[in-house]
Amino acid sequence: MTASSRPGVPAAPGTPPSPDTPGAPPVPGVPGPVALDLRGRVALVTGAASGIGRACAHRLAAAGATVRAVDRDADGLADLVAEAPDTTPGTIEPHPLDLTDLDAAERSAAGCDVLVNNAGIQLVRPIEEFPPEVFHQVLTVMLEAPFRLLRGALPHMYGQRWGRIVNVSSVHGLRASPFKSAYVAAKHGLEGLSKTAALEGAAHGVTSNCVNPGYVRTPLVERQIADQAAAHGIPEERVLTEVLLVDSALRRLIEPAEVAEAVAYLCTPQASFMTGTSLALDGGWTAH
Repeated sequence: MTASSRPGVPAAPGTPPSPDTPGAPPVPGVPGPVALDLRGRVALVTGAASGIGRACAHRLAAAGATVRAVDRDADGLADLVAEAPDTTPGTIEPHPLDLTDLDAAERSAAGCDVLVNNAGIQLVRPIEEFPPEVFHQVLTVMLEAPFRLLRGALPHMYGQRWGRIVNVSSVHGLRASPFKSAYVAAKHGLEGLSKTAALEGAAHGVTSNCVNPGYVRTPLVERQIADQAAAHGIPEERVLTEVLLVDSALRRLIEPAEVAEAVAYLCTPQASFMTGTSLALDGGWTAH
């Protein structure tokens, strides 16, 4: 417990809530309420240099895993490793890699026990204006690369009769939105791939699930705000309330560490009967 969070001592203005504050989101690198021991395990996380992937890398390392942090942003990976607390039980190993190199992606997953398919890219455009080459790139990074990573990871998982696959999908894996044809198509495809892996992996002790966050406080979403403002012809400050969060009962962005804690839960023994499902973290979006 930090000094600012001691009973009777108010936190300074602007200080994030401490991890033991009721209702506070978990803090990256700090073991959360989910008891998880991944000592001796190897976890691969894609898109690990920022956002959800960065939080997942910290969380799994905090559980004792050796984390292969995969991203094309080598500088971001270096920062990720540098910011890991010295007391972290596990380790984070940077693996700079462009996932459009599908053969290299498949090789990178060999021998991993936990696979977190998280990497994503986004472009907001009407279908008739959507560049075909970008559509292809989005599907390659967000659907074909996860398939190739599964190909690389499953032989080891099957051999030891244990493995955890967590696909960071989206509410857009469950619902569509205009102007996001490539992203929605990729996430819907990822949902199907995850379910197929669950059915095939069940006999081998391997589970496969999706987590489906709504809008997360990440650089990807920050870029979307500008794109959506242009697409809808409104100022950026109105995008959150009038576009992004209009279908959410909880009118806030979800924090990356909250998504990482859901990923951690799906790796626990308590979640061993959960497979082939999609865990919505959408603030009530899909309750409509």
